Amino acid sequence: MKIGIFGGTFNPPHLGHLAAAQTAIDVLGLDKLLIIPAAVPPHKELPESTPAPPHRLAMAEKLADALLLPETVEVSPLELDRSGKSYTSDTLAQLKQQYPGAELWLLMGTDMFLTLHLWHDPEAILNLAGVCAFGRSEQDGEAVFAPQREHLAKAFPGAKLTTITLPGLVDISSTRLRELLAKGTGAEYLLPSVYGYILMNGLYGTHADLKHLDIPELRACSYSMVLEKRVRHIRGTEEEAVRLAERWGADPEYARRAGILHDCTKYLGQEEQLALCKTYGVELDELEQSAIKLLHSKTGACIARHVFGEPDEVFHAIYWHTTAKADMTTLEKILYVADYMEPNRSFDGVERLRELAYQNLDSALLLGVETTIQEMKDRSLPVHQNTLRAQNWLREHGVTTEG
Repeated sequence: MKIGIFGGTFNPPHLGHLAAAQTAIDVLGLDKLLIIPAAVPPHKELPESTPAPPHRLAMAEKLADALLLPETVEVSPLELDRSGKSYTSDTLAQLKQQYPGAELWLLMGTDMFLTLHLWHDPEAILNLAGVCAFGRSEQDGEAVFAPQREHLAKAFPGAKLTTITLPGLVDISSTRLRELLAKGTGAEYLLPSVYGYILMNGLYGTHADLKHLDIPELRACSYSMVLEKRVRHIRGTEEEAVRLAERWGADPEYARRAGILHDCTKYLGQEEQLALCKTYGVELDELEQSAIKLLHSKTGACIARHVFGEPDEVFHAIYWHTTAKADMTTLEKILYVADYMEPNRSFDGVERLRELAYQNLDSALLLGVETTIQEMKDRSLPVHQNTLRAQNWLREHGVTTEG
């Protein structure tokens, strides 16, 4: 097994870290990549504004999640859980015990590579692991790498050394990035999920008014609350909702904001979902109390209203986007249908639903509701009463799935 060790303060993790991690996986053919935030880096003092370890761990997890390789990439609290300075030699020794027989590769940037011989116990480091260094600009090429590579090879015979220059790699220091964040800029250097996490937790001197966010910031906050694999669906629903709003005369801005936030609590566990419902006074029927898939629309609506200050129209659209109900507003219908048939959806009948959505919104809604009812029956699962009421209301008002 070949394991990459990507350590650092990740204060915060940025797009340069993401590119380096992906390249290491590809170039070295890693079977596993461990992202390990340092607790107390031995080579520098952490700034006073450094977030607490749980925040840095959470941001590192978002970096790992963005790689979309859950079987390969994981975040380890190994150094955060260990007292004292985070010496790399200690970490490698511990990993060698944990993964006996594995081939370890230590990943680092140019600055770290150029000072590696000055680290604590460099001989142990180079005995325990190979080193792969990444240049983050054209200047970090062979002219910089070669002398140090030759020096290390001579000083530590048998050392495994690989250096790679990545033209176009995000060239920003964490120090500079923290300065930009404190001034309200710097988002372009970050994963949206990391930027959203920073805004929601007020890290690095940010003071975002969560109830008055612009669209990019709202997206970032939404994405910070879900897994990366869900982002394509959320973005697809957002854009589809806007197109449908323009077609059927609803407010495109409300449609966009509802689409952005509709799945923001999708990955909360049942206890967390039920606790939010209790906090915000959401009354649940017997089925809702036991079916977690029915809860995220209600809790997501509450977060949209109480955390992000969204108006009632957005609240209700999110609230009903899972079950539907009788006598829905145009915006409520739009979000339900957009969620069902956004461009990333693929199931038998989705093309017909997409056609109907722009011909007759009520017919598209009925088709979505009836598809859900049939699917639940096929799986021997109960159908929520509001879904049945939506079907009955539409039929009673002469709606058919013929358009």
